[in-house]
Amino acid sequence: ISPGNCWAFKGHQGQVVIKLPAQVYLTAITMQHISKDASPSGTIISAPKDIAVFVSLLGTSGGVDADREEETLLGVFTYNVEKNPTQTFPLKNMLLPRAFSRVKLLVKSNWGNPWYTCIYRVKVHGK
Repeated sequence: ISPGNCWAFKGHQGQVVIKLPAQVYLTAITMQHISKDASPSGTIISAPKDIAVFVSLLGTSGGVDADREEETLLGVFTYNVEKNPTQTFPLKNMLLPRAFSRVKLLVKSNWGNPWYTCIYRVKVHGK
């Protein structure tokens, strides 16, 4: 984790779908950003703030609607720049007690940077 070595997207909102190497029963997600001390400007306003996590039910029904994408929300959380740079958030997979191979992160806002948002590391936890 070094300043500037991140996945950056334009503006304060964005999304990414992560394809997992196997189907996973999701339990938590970890987000990591650089610390204020590691930032050359002394601020980390490019860090994501409000984040939602979804799983895709695409093609899981096997029926006529298999091509229609359905998503289920597993959690909404706030990455807090005043806390540890590595933060883990529990997910609510008990609503869908099964494994998934894709997880979508929707970044709804950042900590004030109007030009871009940076994500340094995402870890998906599960069985």
